[in-house]
Amino acid sequence: MSDVWSSRAQAFRESPTHREGPDLDLMIEMCEPAAGVKVLDVATGGGHVARRLKEEGCTVVTVDPAPGMRPDVVARAEHLPFEDGSFDVVACRIAPHHFQDIHAAVTEMARVSQRLLVIEDNLFVDEQVEEAEQLRDPTHVRCYSEDEWKQMLTDAGLEVERAELLERRRDVDDWLARVETPPADAARVKELLGDRIGDGTMTFPSIVLKARQSQR
Repeated sequence: MSDVWSSRAQAFRESPTHREGPDLDLMIEMCEPAAGVKVLDVATGGGHVARRLKEEGCTVVTVDPAPGMRPDVVARAEHLPFEDGSFDVVACRIAPHHFQDIHAAVTEMARVSQRLLVIEDNLFVDEQVEEAEQLRDPTHVRCYSEDEWKQMLTDAGLEVERAELLERRRDVDDWLARVETPPADAARVKELLGDRIGDGTMTFPSIVLKARQSQR
C-alpha cells in the first residue's frame, strides 16, 4: 500500500482540497498552535497540516507509511515509534478511513499525545457511498459516524471537547483521477453516487474533532 501512496504523493501535494480550505483552517485552530508546541502529524500525506503548523511556530514531526510522501519518519498510525506523551499535540487529517485497524491507530495517537488529539476525516454516509469509495480507491477501509468517532476517542482515554461538521465540495473527475481509478470503475462509482453528483461536483461531509487527555 505504501508504494501506491508514494506514486500518488505529488497529486496530493498539489490537490486544492488538501492544500487549503475552511476544514484545514479549523483543524489548525483546534491544535492550539504556538511557538514551541511539539506536534506529530500522522499520515501527513502532502504535508499541508505540517506546513501550516510550522508557520504558526510549532515544532512538527511528520509520519507516513509511504516514503514518497517524504515524512520525517516512515511508520503506520497503528505503530508509532515514539514514547508515551512525546508530543503536545497529535494531528491527523483526512486519512483514518485508510487505516487497517482504526482502534489501534486512535489508541496509538492518544498514547503519544500529552495534551490534544485533533482529527479530521470524511463522515460515514451510507453503505452505497462506502462501496463507491472502495471501488474508486481499494485502499479505502471505512468512514465512521460522529458517534463512532466520539466513542473511539473516549475509549482511548480522551475527552471530546469539540466536534464540528463541515461539507467539502469536490470535482468528481479530479477526485477519480487523483487515484487513477480505471475508467470502468469510475463509471460505476458515478452510477453508485447517482443524484449526489451535480454539475460534475459532489459534497462530502467531514468531521473535525478535538479531544484532550483526560484529567481524571
